[in-house]
Amino acid sequence: MTRLSRRAAVVGLAAVATLALGAGSGARAETKIRMLHVEATPAILEVWNQAARDYEADHPGVTVEVKYLENEAFKAKLPTLLQSDEAPNIIYSWGGGVMRAQQEAGYLADVTADASGWTDRFSSGAANAFQIGGKIYGAPNHLSEVVFFTNKDLMAKAGVNTDDIGSWKDFLAAVQKIKAAGITPIIIGGGEKWPVHFYWSYLVMRLGGSEALTKARAGEDDGFKNDVFVQAGVKLKELADLAPFQDGWLATTHNEAEGLFGDGKGAMQLMGSWLVNAQKNNAADGKGLPEDKIGILSFPLVEGGKGLKTDTLGGINGWLITKGSPPEAIDFVKLLLTHKYQDVLAEKGLYISSVLGTDKLITNPLNKRMAGDLADSTYHQIFFDQDLGPSVGRVVNDISVAVAAGDMSPEEGAAAVQEAWDFK
Repeated sequence: MTRLSRRAAVVGLAAVATLALGAGSGARAETKIRMLHVEATPAILEVWNQAARDYEADHPGVTVEVKYLENEAFKAKLPTLLQSDEAPNIIYSWGGGVMRAQQEAGYLADVTADASGWTDRFSSGAANAFQIGGKIYGAPNHLSEVVFFTNKDLMAKAGVNTDDIGSWKDFLAAVQKIKAAGITPIIIGGGEKWPVHFYWSYLVMRLGGSEALTKARAGEDDGFKNDVFVQAGVKLKELADLAPFQDGWLATTHNEAEGLFGDGKGAMQLMGSWLVNAQKNNAADGKGLPEDKIGILSFPLVEGGKGLKTDTLGGINGWLITKGSPPEAIDFVKLLLTHKYQDVLAEKGLYISSVLGTDKLITNPLNKRMAGDLADSTYHQIFFDQDLGPSVGRVVNDISVAVAAGDMSPEEGAAAVQEAWDFK
């Protein structure tokens, strides 16, 4: 490829960056790769940034920009960024319906030809999460499970043993017992809504089993207005009526909630695997709870429900390549998803890597437990707000908070999701 044609393939701003670098140091960066993510854990970013520097060292003329946007800002700004002259080349993704919407809008690059043999690094389930119609648009980076994290000291103070919590009825009784001990039972970030949708989602799964979403999508049995979805709202309101959350929960951001849990302000938090590190980063002292003071409780079963305890909710999170990106973009993702970097992330307990074999290196007992859950999962459902697509997902988040707050009935919540599905 000639220098002229190579430059023409690069996103617009690379030319400006080239001039700026050339003026300052005499170097000429012909290609700039923009990677946009939501990861705030410094130790993870240290590994990702090292991979970027290593790639640059082996590829003169290429710079890799690893840029962070806070979770909600990322979701809000990404559609506009993808249409701009500064469109990122590598974007963080939860897969599911949001990814499919991005592909349908023409934002994603088909990298099937470049991924030959590469997908063998992952389980088929993880690899398939970044495929649409048999074509590959990206790759999985890590897996996550949503569980109740518990503060062992506070649970013990309240006289609650998590081994005794198997059903929703048991869980509600435990919440009441914790509250009676003068302890906030549950920390939650209602201000950004998606943390609340974990409750509604899990309740749908426990009530309706693995077929619930499939049938609703197909419009069977009244779709999302089916009693499974209504009863999920009924159960959520049943919990909320116990006033189990911290004061001001409706305005609390997820980062604030993670910090409150790390500060020991509540006995439980329903959150993804990332809480292990996030509670440290967001705690007032920057240390949070020691890992040996944190327990894990799987979401309880619902009496009479079809779901199994081994059905898990979580993410298969990874990277997508955007259309028009230079070949170096996928090349860098390939490097990042090698054992050289993923082994370090696994050994340090920073996340559950998607790369096969890294699970053997996990020493963190919390991550080891969740990795085991995922390995034994009978049905792994990715986050509803991602799986159902951006428009329906927003409504799921909205109704979860509205039902919990008493601003909407469970029936109205289910009907709103169905309406969003009909007009998506």
